[in-house]
Amino acid sequence: MNLEDITTVKSILSQPQKIVIIPHKNPDGDAIGSCLGLYAFLKSLNQEVVVIAPNDYPKFLKWMPKNETILNFERENSQSKKWLEEATVVFTLDFNDLSRTGQLESFLKEKEADFIMIDHHQQPKDYAKVTYSDVNMSSTCEMVYNFIEYLGGLDKIDEEIATNLYTGIMTDTGSFKYRSTSSRTHKVVANLIDCGANNMEIHRQVFDTNSPSRLHLLGVALSNMVILSEYSTAYITLTQDELDAHDFKKGDTEGFVNYGLTLEDIIFAVIFIENKEEGIIKISFRSIGDFSVNEFAREHFNGGGHDNAAGGRSDENMDVTIQKFNTILKSYKSQLNP
Repeated sequence: MNLEDITTVKSILSQPQKIVIIPHKNPDGDAIGSCLGLYAFLKSLNQEVVVIAPNDYPKFLKWMPKNETILNFERENSQSKKWLEEATVVFTLDFNDLSRTGQLESFLKEKEADFIMIDHHQQPKDYAKVTYSDVNMSSTCEMVYNFIEYLGGLDKIDEEIATNLYTGIMTDTGSFKYRSTSSRTHKVVANLIDCGANNMEIHRQVFDTNSPSRLHLLGVALSNMVILSEYSTAYITLTQDELDAHDFKKGDTEGFVNYGLTLEDIIFAVIFIENKEEGIIKISFRSIGDFSVNEFAREHFNGGGHDNAAGGRSDENMDVTIQKFNTILKSYKSQLNP
């Protein structure tokens, strides 16, 4: 953030405001962690605040401090709309295009309020009064930590804020193994631990609490894996029938795509997941090194994200989507086999 933006935010928050904080649709650990961390900080400034999530999110995030205060726009629609109508400030976290908010998009586009964006994805749209965007950051949670520091509020980081911000940094860095994890990231995390974040318990809550059905679904996913050695690529498919047969819950496939990258000589991993309710194939892309899955997703599958982690979708069925993917892959052979 530059000095002008910091001054603007300080001026806005110097007055009592009614604030809504919004993550993207299908929020992940970084989205929920940044929203709840910012929520607690703004409450400490005696602001009136609420987090409104566009839809539901995985069970493994629902232990997080103050999770119970989040409004689900789909389930608590009238209450959410009332907050949106009365809000004087809207924070948008972990996304940079209002289209990422699903049914909330139309309300946000018509809303007259001071918008403040905090996000680390590429190609931000110009809708906010204050835009804090940095694609080199590990996570939006690290940016919220910086935001609090810019406002001179590090002394307000307690166990609750520290736990939420740590969770988001941990999940978005793949437990601190992704390229975006910097020395600054580790310094931030160290301070969060000093402020009360219990790193062992947070890791257990997010990664080590499984149901038998999820583990069985992982077995199906791994048995479906296709390895394309000539393209240094591995992909997984999961159909709606396979999800239904294993009592699929939102978040159950989290991390499945990363198993492809554990294979020797594989630098590009993909998972294709059928969603009949939405009529799409949801796709997650991961890579190692210089191959940009952000560019790949934007160019071919209506998506985007980061250089080594991105998402997309296909409106075709699974067979057609896989055929398209295999055809496209041929033109990337030189990039995938440098």
